[in-house]
Amino acid sequence: MIQLLFTVIFSEAAMIMVLVFKTPFRKLVIMGLDLLKRGRGPVVVKTVAATVFVVMMSSIFSMIKIQKRWIDDGAANPTDQVLMAKHLLEATLMGASLFLALMIDRLHHYIRELRIRRKSMETVKKQDRDFEDVKASGSEEIKALEEEIKTLQAKSKELESELETKLKERNAAEASAVALRKQSEGFLLEYDRLLEENQILRSQLQSLDHKLSRSSSKKNM
Repeated sequence: MIQLLFTVIFSEAAMIMVLVFKTPFRKLVIMGLDLLKRGRGPVVVKTVAATVFVVMMSSIFSMIKIQKRWIDDGAANPTDQVLMAKHLLEATLMGASLFLALMIDRLHHYIRELRIRRKSMETVKKQDRDFEDVKASGSEEIKALEEEIKTLQAKSKELESELETKLKERNAAEASAVALRKQSEGFLLEYDRLLEENQILRSQLQSLDHKLSRSSSKKNM
């Protein structure tokens, strides 16, 4: 019994050292404890712990009985002293094993909590990095859009100036066309006037020719 308790205590102490210091065996121990806490593992561990606690209390009760017997007898015989030492050693070893088991459970719990918090912190940092990347890419896209807007505004101004130039040219062409139309109308009026004068002159010439022909015919008679 005592050898078994010493073996358990040394094993628990070694497990605590493995959990405290970061070694390659730490992950294996943590995985083993995770498996132990699944399914019926917690029930078995609690049952064993309760049994050890009951045996420890039995040893303590036996120590109290031996001490009362010493008080009643007024002296301690060698057998009672051996039994007292044996029960004291067993109770101490069982109490130490229960305490170390509790420490192992708490260390495992804190290590898991620490790993979860580290993972959450890494997730938050990753999200922050992703947000910064998106923000940087968004700022680059905004800058590119601003440059594109500036380019489009410059092209729009060029097109407006070209449009104004075309409008001026069109207005000038319309004005020249109006002037040419008026000039052509003036030419037509002048042509009509000249044509009318030509007709008048022709009619006058015809009348003169007619008069000349009459006068010449009279002279011949």
